[in-house]
Amino acid sequence: MGVSAMTTFDYDGRVFVSVDHAGDGAEPLRGHYHQRGDLVWAEITGGPVRHGRLAGTCDAQGVVRFAYLEVLTDGTIVVGECESRPERLPDGRIRLREQWRRHGPRQDSGVSVIEEAAPALAAGQESRRRV
Repeated sequence: MGVSAMTTFDYDGRVFVSVDHAGDGAEPLRGHYHQRGDLVWAEITGGPVRHGRLAGTCDAQGVVRFAYLEVLTDGTIVVGECESRPERLPDGRIRLREQWRRHGPRQDSGVSVIEEAAPALAAGQESRRRV
């Protein structure tokens, strides 16, 4: 049974895009986040990711700790874990600094930055997908 966390950050319904790969010509890595209590999960697509999922928990400060699984566009499957620390941007959006570690044959670790998509961008991407 999950614990209900009261947090100053609510991830439900938010779309985050990769800052690290902006402007490289490819569709940016994009995560559609959901939250119920302290449970957080997301669907991930774009960039090198054909399909991905993450699931984890959020503490009272909004820090999300999760595991992820991604199928890359070349067919490779990667799994790992991550800790995402939030900060508020001046316009109210959320930026997440992610300390990640990949397991398995392609082991790696690093830091990534993702930001909440601007409302017009998030809505525009969704309407294009429905056409």
